[in-house]
Amino acid sequence: MKRKFSPIALMMAVAGTCSAQSLYHKGSEAQDSVPLTFTVGAQMTYDDNVAPGELTKNSSLGFNPYVGASFITITPQTTWNVYVRLGLVYLFDAPPEIDDITSQSRAGINFTHRFSERLRFTSENFLAYELEPDFANGIGASRRLGAFFAWSTNNSIGYRWTERFGNYVGLSVSGVNYDVPNNDRLTWELYNQFRYQLGPQTILTGDYRYSQTTGDGDAADSTNQFLLVGVEQRFSPTMIGVARVGAQFRDVDDGTSLTSPYAELALNTSVNKAFSLRAFTRYGIESGDTVRFYDNKFTDYNERQTLRVGVSSDYVISPSLSLFGGIDYVPTTFASGRNADNTQYTGGDLNEDIFNAFIGVSVKINEMLTATASYNYTNSSSDFDNQTFERNRISIGVSAQF
Repeated sequence: MKRKFSPIALMMAVAGTCSAQSLYHKGSEAQDSVPLTFTVGAQMTYDDNVAPGELTKNSSLGFNPYVGASFITITPQTTWNVYVRLGLVYLFDAPPEIDDITSQSRAGINFTHRFSERLRFTSENFLAYELEPDFANGIGASRRLGAFFAWSTNNSIGYRWTERFGNYVGLSVSGVNYDVPNNDRLTWELYNQFRYQLGPQTILTGDYRYSQTTGDGDAADSTNQFLLVGVEQRFSPTMIGVARVGAQFRDVDDGTSLTSPYAELALNTSVNKAFSLRAFTRYGIESGDTVRFYDNKFTDYNERQTLRVGVSSDYVISPSLSLFGGIDYVPTTFASGRNADNTQYTGGDLNEDIFNAFIGVSVKINEMLTATASYNYTNSSSDFDNQTFERNRISIGVSAQF
C-alpha cells in the first residue's frame, strides 16, 4: 500500500531533533565542548542553470540570507551536539516552472549518554527543508525537483561485554518528501553491529541490517538486508579510516529478488595543523530516485546501482585566510525497468554520471566577520531525456559569529 507523508506534519513531529548523517563520518563523536554560538549571514549567487533538467536553460541571481545557532556540551556522562540554520533562497529571475522563494534550512541533534563504562545510548537526528542536493549526505538528485524535506533519526544502545568484545543494536528511520510525485520515500532499518578490539588502534566489525522502504506513486516498495564485515583503523591520532564490505540482498514487491555487492569506506585525516582531508566511497543499490520518465512512460527501476565518491578538504594559509574545496562523482546504472502502465519495458540498462566540484576562499575580516567566495561546477551526462546538462554557480557572502 502506498502512503503520502506530509512534510509539514513530519516537521512538527520531529522538529528540534536532528544531526546530519554525513557519508564522510562513520560514528564520529564531538571531542570538545563549544559554547552557544550564533551566526547571521547572507550570500549572493549567480546560477547559469537554475532549473537543470528543464527544456530551457535559465540563469538568475539569487539571495540567500540565514541565521543559525550551535553548541556542544560534554560531561563525563553526556554529550550534546546541537545546531540549527534557518535560511531561504530568493531568485530575482526565476523561470515560471520553479518557485522564486524556497527554504534552505536544516537542524540537528546528536546525543550520547554513558550509563556506565559498559553501557551507552546514542541518538543522531537530522532534518532539512532545502533546495540543493547534498552529495555528502547522499540525499536528492542532481536535477531540480523543487525543495525537498529530508529527516532521519538513528538510535542505538551499545554494550561492552568484555574488554575486547561489544555490540550496538539500533533502529533508524528516515524519510524524504518532494513536491513532485514518485519520489517520496520512508525507510526504517533495524541493525546489529558486533565489535572486536583487535589491538589498540584496530576494531573489527560485523554488521547485519534489515530495512524496509515505502515508495510513493509508481515507486515499488522494497526490503533490503545487508551482511557486512569491516575494520575501523586509527592510523595516527589525527587519521582514522572505516571500511565495510559485504552483500546486499534486495526484494522488491513486484517479485524481483537480487543480490549485489555492497561497500562503504570513509577516511578523515589532518595531514598537519593547516591541512585536513575527508573522503568517502559507497556502492550499493539505492531505493531512492528510482522512477524516471523514459520513452514517454514512467518507469520504475528495481536496480539503481550507485557509486558515490567524495573528497573534501580545507587548507589554512594564515589565521585570517583559508581555502576549501572538494569533488563528488556519482555514476549510476538503472536496470530491471518496469513500466508503470504495465507495458513491456524495452530500454535495457541506462546510465547517468554526475560530477560536481567546488572551490572557495574564506577571509576572516575581524573577530566577528568572515567573508567567503566560491565556485561550483556540476556536469550531468545521462541516457534520460533532458537530464544532460552543465551548471555553474558563483557565490560571495559574509557572516557574523558571536
